[in-house]
Amino acid sequence: MIIDSHCHLDKLNTSHYPDGLDGLICAAQADGISQMLCIGVDTDQFEPMMSQIKDYDFIHASAGLHPLSVKSLDNFGLLEQQAKHPKVVAVGETGLDYFYEKDNATLQKQSFTAHLQLSKRLRKPVIVHTRDANEDTVMLLKSQCDLSVGGVIHCFTEDWAMAKACLDLGFYISISGIITFNSASVLREVVKKIPINRLLVETDSPYLTPAPHRGKQNEPKYVRLVAQYVADLKGVSLEELAHITSSNFMDLFLTPR
Repeated sequence: MIIDSHCHLDKLNTSHYPDGLDGLICAAQADGISQMLCIGVDTDQFEPMMSQIKDYDFIHASAGLHPLSVKSLDNFGLLEQQAKHPKVVAVGETGLDYFYEKDNATLQKQSFTAHLQLSKRLRKPVIVHTRDANEDTVMLLKSQCDLSVGGVIHCFTEDWAMAKACLDLGFYISISGIITFNSASVLREVVKKIPINRLLVETDSPYLTPAPHRGKQNEPKYVRLVAQYVADLKGVSLEELAHITSSNFMDLFLTPR
């Protein structure tokens, strides 16, 4: 069975399924998707997100503020309360995004630091978004993260130097549908080098739909395509890739620390 380690179920349009979210989840299960991690990116949207997934024991949650959502540090008390929810297995999505908002770098770093400290206090792993911010991301992970708790660099798109730096810190690396894009030749070479016991797979749905469905909304069932593509790159069967990445997910998110 395959695990979608990063999706945004609360942002999906489910109107094409007669049963709405139930139908979308059933479609994923029919394609062999056994579990999902629904990602929190905004304190205001946390409760609506949790109300959608509360009845699915195989759907886990995270609590965090996406770096592009951070406007102030005033809501970290609320974030900490949300992160203590028993269904929440991770802190984030957090991190640094200088591609879209480098002018906001100082606030992003303050927010990222606060998330890393929260991860340390709660002993829940951190989910990291990083784009065009490799040096600062690694610096903060080294200085602020509890590496015995660790985390994952989600939707990895950076070079081998960044991958190795994160692997050396004990982090997992998650691969999205970007791996199937024609423009991702450099990323494919990086993925070939990443040890399979440090890989996760994800959709980041509704974004980043893998080929051959680009242009359509992404959803958890398509993580099978990502897993198959990564399996082919690694020279293993889909079954082996699914087993190992699922074990990695369980070790990172569902094993008490």
